[in-house]
Amino acid sequence: MKLKQTIEKVPGGLMVVPLLFGALLNTIDQLHLKPVMNFLKSLGVAKTEEGYYEFLRIGGFSQELFKDSALVLIALFLFCAGSQMNLRVGGAALKKGIMLTTSKYLTGLAVGLLFGYFFDPMDGLFGLSTLAIIAAMTNGNGGMYAALTGQYGNRSDVGAVAVLSLNDGPFFTLMSLGLLGSSFPIIAFIAVLLPIAIGMILGNLDEDIRDFLKAGEILPVPFFAFALGAGMNLASFFNPSVVTAGLTIGFMTTILTAFTGILVFKLFKEKSFIAPVSEASTAGNAAGTPAAIAAAASVAAGSGMMSAAEAQSYQDIVNIATAQISIATLTTAILCPIAVILVDKWQKTRGIDGKLEKFELEGRDQKERSAPPTSA
Repeated sequence: MKLKQTIEKVPGGLMVVPLLFGALLNTIDQLHLKPVMNFLKSLGVAKTEEGYYEFLRIGGFSQELFKDSALVLIALFLFCAGSQMNLRVGGAALKKGIMLTTSKYLTGLAVGLLFGYFFDPMDGLFGLSTLAIIAAMTNGNGGMYAALTGQYGNRSDVGAVAVLSLNDGPFFTLMSLGLLGSSFPIIAFIAVLLPIAIGMILGNLDEDIRDFLKAGEILPVPFFAFALGAGMNLASFFNPSVVTAGLTIGFMTTILTAFTGILVFKLFKEKSFIAPVSEASTAGNAAGTPAAIAAAASVAAGSGMMSAAEAQSYQDIVNIATAQISIATLTTAILCPIAVILVDKWQKTRGIDGKLEKFELEGRDQKERSAPPTSA
């Protein structure tokens, strides 16, 4: 039936489609339709604490996997993603990776800081939160970056993805929220980042372990996406403010992170701008960041470094932030490739081939300047 191929045609499909399916089932569940509840009751399903019968909360392995598994599967994903972070890359690739990671993070942080200054950081303009903005804008789609630079960029552009993988997950968002005044103690960082660190150590110590864990970068994604969706109600996607917020984040991500990335590349005298534009997207797995941040907030509250009310405020925005980031993922998945194609065409009119390395472009230009003029 080619289900996987069909899903992958949707931008961020492995994340977005299961998330929406989980949200659809949960939305039906939350309607508490009498025929459905009577059927579940006849099967011996136990009542929920609220006194209802729900097919996503029937207990056992089913509930553990489809309803309650988001955090543990996100942790598994982070562990496996960490195992693939090999920093032994070429000088040019390392330089580009650092420039892209830094410019993207600082752009997302600046926008988040400004938003938190002018609006309510938890529920501001269009219902946006600082958490949603920073999570979406600082986490790029590594798969899209690799595909776009592989088609339009050069070898060092592609190699930069090894450093860019550092922005996967909640690390930069945690750092940003700490700068914004949230009291995240060291243990909150350790509790969330330990799976990444252990995975990174093992992956760099043993190539076989890295190869073994590589599938874990993809395999858990649809499962934790479904579980995240199973905690959401589709009514939020039909909320105009949520859609507007997601579109706003998407456009800001593509336009602003591409612009600042280009400025940084110009500052360091790079010739081609394919790489910074290719990174101007939101990763599908960024939708899992709000849940991870809420978990870190719970750790902080448990250690007395954050009030229970503040920790709950992060928990309260998980669903809406996840929906906003999912919409931003779809938006940037459309905008980013279009932007790369336009930049590639513009560069070629100026004699810049994005597939050539900087030294190759400089060597070509030097050869053209030193070549004797042709006689008429």
